[in-house]
Amino acid sequence: MHTVAVLALDQVVSFDLSTPIEVFSRTRLPDGRAAYRLLICGATEEVDTGLFVLRVPYGLDRLREADTIIVPGTSEYAGPPPAAVLDALRAAAANGTRVASICSGAFVLAATGLLDGLRATTHWVAAARLAALHPEITVDPDVLYVDNGQFLTSAGAAAGLDLCLHMVRKDHGSAVAADTARLSVMPLEREGGQAQFIVHAQPPTPAGSTMEPLLRWLDENADRDLTLDDIAARARMSSRTLSRRFREQTGTTPLRWLHRARIRRAQYLLETTTHSVDRIASQAGFGSPTAFRERFKRVVGTSPHTYRRAFRGSVR
Repeated sequence: MHTVAVLALDQVVSFDLSTPIEVFSRTRLPDGRAAYRLLICGATEEVDTGLFVLRVPYGLDRLREADTIIVPGTSEYAGPPPAAVLDALRAAAANGTRVASICSGAFVLAATGLLDGLRATTHWVAAARLAALHPEITVDPDVLYVDNGQFLTSAGAAAGLDLCLHMVRKDHGSAVAADTARLSVMPLEREGGQAQFIVHAQPPTPAGSTMEPLLRWLDENADRDLTLDDIAARARMSSRTLSRRFREQTGTTPLRWLHRARIRRAQYLLETTTHSVDRIASQAGFGSPTAFRERFKRVVGTSPHTYRRAFRGSVR
């Protein structure tokens, strides 16, 4: 039987902790036998989840029995992981144990050095911070999970479910994984990555920026087929001067700002109207429906139709 150890640290996110417990405890082989044995391990006998205190039945020494170790996310107030935890994870990895993280658990895994030189992910909100703290890791904020073989990382808490099902499928095949997914009321594979959940906000503009009137005008006119020369004329500057000042104050270019405004408008229309995708392409200022679909999928990570199914509420 495959043994899965779930690591419980102080300020562990309760949903991240419960996800692997639910998935692996529900998994059954075709003959009805349990596919996994679960161990909940920690550096202390009790951990504070922020909502309740959890008694941990096993210490870090039991990690050596595991075939797979799951590192759930912890809150930003948890502080650095204890040295004993990092040492235990490194020792397990040296013995070939598979190690996976859920959400911000990637920060614990990154602190061991085991992700150095590899591609990894975490919740999109924390991706930039992970990349800044660990430049030796290639952080991909757009995907639901990354499988490097021995080391795996997932995005937010729900993506932890995707990752656990992925590991079940690797261990026992698609039929067993599909049965487990049905019990969790989840598809075995979800379309798109976490890019579709990212709020594509514009870069912050310094208070009192001379660009503020121009930025408002760009938002209001995102549906127009504007060129850099059109924007420069509105700003009463040369294209070269506008590009320089725009980047100094916003960190991006006028046309990139405009493209982000169009994507935001398209997302809003997909969420709140029943307009056709072709009509939304025109309303959001894209040159053609084809260009709109291609750019939307490149930026958001999924098609306009799939995005609408996921995010549109009941339109009155």
